Amino acid sequence: PLVEVSTDKVDTEVPSPAAGTLLEIRVQEDEDAEVGSVLAIIGDPSAASNGQPAAPQPPAAEPEPKQEAPAPAPEATPESAAPESPDPEPATSATNEVAPRATDPSSTVYVTPLVRKLARENNVDLSTLTGTGVGGRIRKQDVLDAARAKESSSAPAQPATDAPAGPAAGSARSAAQEVSPEAAALRGTTEKMSRLRKVIASRMVESLQVSAQLTATVEVDMTAVSRIRRAEKNAFKAREGVGLSYLPFIAKAVVEALKQNPRFNANIDTEAGTITYGASENIGIAVDTPRGLLVPVIRDAGDLNISGLAHQISDLAARTRNNEVTPDELAGGTFTITDYGSDGALFDTPIVNQPEVAILGTGALVKRPVVVTNEFNEDTIVIRDMMYLSLSYDHRLIDSAVAARFLSSIKARLEEGDFSGEF
Repeated sequence: PLVEVSTDKVDTEVPSPAAGTLLEIRVQEDEDAEVGSVLAIIGDPSAASNGQPAAPQPPAAEPEPKQEAPAPAPEATPESAAPESPDPEPATSATNEVAPRATDPSSTVYVTPLVRKLARENNVDLSTLTGTGVGGRIRKQDVLDAARAKESSSAPAQPATDAPAGPAAGSARSAAQEVSPEAAALRGTTEKMSRLRKVIASRMVESLQVSAQLTATVEVDMTAVSRIRRAEKNAFKAREGVGLSYLPFIAKAVVEALKQNPRFNANIDTEAGTITYGASENIGIAVDTPRGLLVPVIRDAGDLNISGLAHQISDLAARTRNNEVTPDELAGGTFTITDYGSDGALFDTPIVNQPEVAILGTGALVKRPVVVTNEFNEDTIVIRDMMYLSLSYDHRLIDSAVAARFLSSIKARLEEGDFSGEF
C-alpha cells in the first residue's frame, strides 16, 4: 500500500502501481490535490545517488477534486497505515525512504510500524503468523491473538483444590472482568482521530442540524418469521451458500413499504422548494467495522426476493469489514437499515443518513410472554419472539401520522409472515 484515499464515504488503501523506492512525496497528508497531479515519485535510489535522474513511475493515485490528499505510507499515522489501530505512533521521515517491511528479512508482506511494535512488546515472532488481512497482511488483531495464545499455553495448570465452589459463576465473572491488552493500552492516553471517525462525527452533527428528526417505535411479533427460518435455514444454507438471518425478511418488508410510500424513498431541498423521489429502492445496510460504521448500498433492492437480499447483505457486509468495497458501493442510498440489535440493544434512536429522510433500526430479538387474542376472541398469554423496530424520520417532509402508518405496515407484513413464495 502506497497511499490511503479518504472520502466522506470510505477509507481505502491504494497499492503502488510500480516496484521501486519512494524517492519523493509531492503532496503531504491532509493537503488538497488536483486531479492528475503527481503525488509521489517512485524510482531507483542508486540511479538518483549517482547523479542520474530517477525515472519517475506513474502517479500513485488520483484522488477526487479538492479532496484531502491521502497519507503516504512512510509517514502515515496509525489511522492511515492501520485503520484498526488505537495507539498513536510517531511519524517517520517522508523523503527518500523505502516503505517499512516486516522485521523478518524473508517476509514480503507489508507490516505497519504499530504491528511491529506490538509484536516486539508481546514477544511475538511475525514470521510465524498467518495474516488475516487483505492479501495476507498481518493485522494488529493477529498479533494480539497470538500473544493471548502464547500466554494461555505457558500458564501453569491450577491445582484442583484451587477451583472455586461455584465454577460456572466464577468463570463467568473472571471472563467479564478480564481486560484485553488493547483496552488496557488505551487507558490514560490521547490519540489522533482517524479520518473516518472525523467524517462520521461531522456527518452525524450535520444531519441533526439540517433536518428535524423524530423517532417512532413499534414492537413486532417475529414468531411467524422465526418459524420460517427454522424450517428453511438448513436447506437455504446448502442451496444458497449464505445464512438466512432475520435481516432479509425485514429488508423485504421495507422495500415493499417504500413502494407504497415513496415519500420515505425521497430527499428534500427546502431552499429550492423541491422533493425528489427515488427511481428505485437503494437500501443502505449499516455495517460495524473496526474503523467505524460504514453503509454499503444494495441497489435496486425492490427487484430482489429474500434470497437475493440475503446474498447482497452477506456479500456487502463481508467486503465492507475487509475494506474491499468501492466508493460507488457506499453511495446512492435512498433508505437505510441499521441492526443495532445484533449487539443486544433493544431499541435506539438512529440518526438519518443524509440526504435520505428516514432510517429503520432493528432491535434484539427476545422471547417474551405476551397477551394474544385467539380465534374465539379470548385472551391468552403465550411466549413469542419479539423485536422493537425504530424509525427515525425527517419531519420537514414526513408527518408523524404518515410515519406511524409506514411503520405499522412493516409490522403487519412481518407478523403476517407470508413469505412462502420467496423460497
